Amino acid sequence: MDTTTCNLEEFKKEAKRFIHELAPARGATVVGLYGNLGAGKTTFVQAAAKALGISETVNSPTFLIQKRYPVNSLETPGSHGAGTLKVRDFETLVHIDAYRLKHSRELQALRFEELLKDPRNLILVEWADKVADILPKDHIKIFFEFVDERTRTLRFT
Repeated sequence: MDTTTCNLEEFKKEAKRFIHELAPARGATVVGLYGNLGAGKTTFVQAAAKALGISETVNSPTFLIQKRYPVNSLETPGSHGAGTLKVRDFETLVHIDAYRLKHSRELQALRFEELLKDPRNLILVEWADKVADILPKDHIKIFFEFVDERTRTLRFT
């Protein structure tokens, strides 16, 4: 599915929609973020974190490589006033920035394999093309395209 956003608010709403539509997984839910510098990968992670109820400032962990954020118990109003619906039972958002990695095996030093086993983890990987060989084959891919200063196209596969 392709979608084009024409401003930052639309972009953030698209990130929120994505988070709310994630389907359960047996292991961690892994999302690879693909796109050039300035295409919106970090902004997407920030909006996703907010949609998960994370109030902490989320910045790209370029030098740390990985940062973990506890997910708050976020609930949204149910349809027709029928109580609340939980937004996926994630407990941890794992934000990985692979930009500085020379080899995908560098993620192994960060216990990446263990992170993959826990279905309570949502793992968002910026510059996923650098580590694609160790990401699960069925990981969700989002391709970001810079159209102009305000406009981005996102392709979900």
